[in-house]
Amino acid sequence: MNKTPSKKLFILCNLSLLAAAMISGLSFVAQKLGMTYVGPFTFNTLRCFIGSLCLLPIIFMFSILIPDSSKKYSDKELLKGGIFAGIVLFIAFSINQYCMIYAQAGKAGFITSLYILFVPVIAVFLKHKLGTNVKISIAAALFGMYLLCAKGAMSFDMWDIFLLLSAFFFALHIVVVSHYSKKANALKLSGVQFLTAGVLSLPFMFIFEEPSLSAIIAGYKPILFIGVVVTGAAYTLQIFGHKATHPVLATLILSSEAVFAVIGGMLILHETLTMREIAGCVIMAAAIILSQIQIKIFNTNNIKEISNEKTNKEPIL
Repeated sequence: MNKTPSKKLFILCNLSLLAAAMISGLSFVAQKLGMTYVGPFTFNTLRCFIGSLCLLPIIFMFSILIPDSSKKYSDKELLKGGIFAGIVLFIAFSINQYCMIYAQAGKAGFITSLYILFVPVIAVFLKHKLGTNVKISIAAALFGMYLLCAKGAMSFDMWDIFLLLSAFFFALHIVVVSHYSKKANALKLSGVQFLTAGVLSLPFMFIFEEPSLSAIIAGYKPILFIGVVVTGAAYTLQIFGHKATHPVLATLILSSEAVFAVIGGMLILHETLTMREIAGCVIMAAAIILSQIQIKIFNTNNIKEISNEKTNKEPIL
């Protein structure tokens, strides 16, 4: 017997996902602020270690609520998946965080959010077909990025290109996690990946930067926000939100993080966007939404079915 979630639970789950999106969007502001105190590798090392520590009580809480959930999973797959995901996450974090030294938080939020479009592109190499709506979305997103980032006829800032590269690695990270989350506990997998990314960032912190305790203490607010609020609170809200929300709707709600990144950049960092850049953001947001919606006209399997329908049917209003 299928249980339909109550209206209150449905609304609560949607609000949880929206709160997670808002926190994730504001993380770009925290990343930007963090660069005024410490280097990118120092910032990433701290965010990953703090994040992995914050997940410990969440893992413990879920192990009590669902005590038998971990028995069906393999520790070997947990370590393999966590390390692999951590390596990809380390690359994505490193590129993205270094770009935050030069890029605007709002613009970075929108470009990074294009990972949603990269996921189906990567899936093509795994023998999955690319839907017509996704193809149109990719073309629209590229045009939107041109409006947002292009300085001349076809002149782009180097950091915008690197942000796009980080979006690709975030998409690859989602594919890896999606694969291993079927074989390992998702929360524990997340903890291992953050720990792995932190360990990989640690030597680069000492090789390329000169971390100091005074600088870390001075920048404790953005560091703790990323480590505790984004990793701990947002992750928990996202897990709860998925309980009664359709995956497509969940993705659409979470994609609003780019909007919150722009709002946060304007209110906190006093960033500004031109009308052309705003138009680019709108087109990119529309492309992300379109990529997640299965529209009947895009489904070639329905062409025969539609053509065989009687013409004397009542119009659907």
